[in-house]
Amino acid sequence: MPGALSHIRVLDLSRILAGPWSTQILADLGADVIKVERPGEGDDTRHWGPPFLKDEAGEDTSVAAYYLCANRNKRSITVDMTQPEGQRILRALAAECDVVVENFKVGGLKKYGLDYASLKEINPRLVYCSITGFGQDGPYAPRAGYDFLIQGLGGLMSLTGRPDGEAGAGPIKVGVALTDILTGLYAANAIQAALAWRERSGYGQHIDLALLDVQVACLANQAMNYLTTGKSPGRLGNAHPNIVPYQDFPTDDGYMILAIGNDGQFARFCEVAGDPALATDPRFSTNRARVENRATLIPLLNKLTIRRPTAEWIRALESVAVPCGPINTLADVFADPQVEARGLRVEMPHPLAGRVPQVANPMRFSSTPVQYRNPPPLLGEHTDDVLASLLGLAPGEITRLRDDNVI
Repeated sequence: MPGALSHIRVLDLSRILAGPWSTQILADLGADVIKVERPGEGDDTRHWGPPFLKDEAGEDTSVAAYYLCANRNKRSITVDMTQPEGQRILRALAAECDVVVENFKVGGLKKYGLDYASLKEINPRLVYCSITGFGQDGPYAPRAGYDFLIQGLGGLMSLTGRPDGEAGAGPIKVGVALTDILTGLYAANAIQAALAWRERSGYGQHIDLALLDVQVACLANQAMNYLTTGKSPGRLGNAHPNIVPYQDFPTDDGYMILAIGNDGQFARFCEVAGDPALATDPRFSTNRARVENRATLIPLLNKLTIRRPTAEWIRALESVAVPCGPINTLADVFADPQVEARGLRVEMPHPLAGRVPQVANPMRFSSTPVQYRNPPPLLGEHTDDVLASLLGLAPGEITRLRDDNVI
């Protein structure tokens, strides 16, 4: 069965993470994604290691693990866009594509004739998505944007980390480049919305996505906590600003998470923990009261949870439908029976390593399932095929372009 987007072709001028994440989503859904890279260098993340993918003998290949996370199901071509012939090739490819995704600085592609205004002239149906740090306008528009910087500037790090006065206090970034990932998700949604509009209007459009905009939008309840009160929320470690108890707790052999979302769950926890009176104490009987009396309640719960090992707590609490769980390492994650049952680790053939592991796409379709067609491509692996099949270039012309360092 062809993928849901198997009728769509994407020219991917992006690199690093936010843009490639969005185009990998489109590729997983069946789109033909042509990844354009610099000759001899490629996407920066190809070199962001160690760790590197190992071959069947256990030796490092030249492929960084970072690159492998966001580039499967794509075709890689190498084109030097700084050369006029390279620009002509890319414009010709844009004429054959439905979507262009790029994450250059604002105005950075105009001098090459690869900006939206230029490409719209040759392909009015083109959906063109620009991903930048700060958007196409505003006082910060010329600046480069980086996930870590945006996590700080966009408020996320003011909410993440231990509160002042506790051991280890201070702002902390999220352990993955979350703003980039979220921007990639928004980009994939926006592109599909623009394609749906094109089906009705016949015209493409320009999508302006900024990491800062996405980060602010994804502050979610914390943004509304501020906007409705005028008071900036602070860091709470692993605690929740609106629900108690909803955080990590010490156990006899480590830590566990309690994610208690209502008063009934809290009463059942207290019963299992051997202190049912806590659930009827007016200071703790409702979530509102527990939030107001957090500083009193949490130390009391810590004294209870530390009496048993994590696995014992989880068995006991799951039996009475109290949400809880361990804090897994990634080794634990990929050995978890639910993760295994859902097939979240997949393997694909790879020309250098024999096999390459991948994390499965979480979208499950009943009629157009995600297909793992191609591993993350080698640099320029598909240049000849793309130029011949889409642009009709003869082998001799492709050889000349390569000799001239255009491709």
